[in-house]
Amino acid sequence: MIHENLQYLRKKFHFSQEEVAERIGVSRQAVAKWESGETVPDLTNTVALAGLYDVTLDDLVHHRAQDAQGMPIPPKGKHIFGAVTVGDKGQIVIPVKARKIFQIQPGDALVVLGDEDQGLALMKQDAMLAMLEAIRRQEGSFE
Repeated sequence: MIHENLQYLRKKFHFSQEEVAERIGVSRQAVAKWESGETVPDLTNTVALAGLYDVTLDDLVHHRAQDAQGMPIPPKGKHIFGAVTVGDKGQIVIPVKARKIFQIQPGDALVVLGDEDQGLALMKQDAMLAMLEAIRRQEGSFE
């Protein structure tokens, strides 16, 4: 897994193996061995690689494109949860990982936002109201 992710990310960022090696302070041969799966980077280098590519350690080490329906590794703080199916009445099941990360509990109110060009988004109602209140206060400070 990690060797495929390292290959993908280096190509995504248009780096040569030499550039990656230089940026994290290792030899080009070390990078080549990591990408071929011959060896794996130690923890210090894995942290440096995750920082270089702005991905989480977990995604760098564990992400499998086939598990995420061929989706690439997302940037840190961005998530790909996979596809959900819309039921007869428009209901969807939010994936467990998404509910954990965003602390969504049964009974929470979510706001559905839509943009005809971009699609739909969900946001906790409390967060939406807090954001709107902050905007209202900001506008009031300009008067």
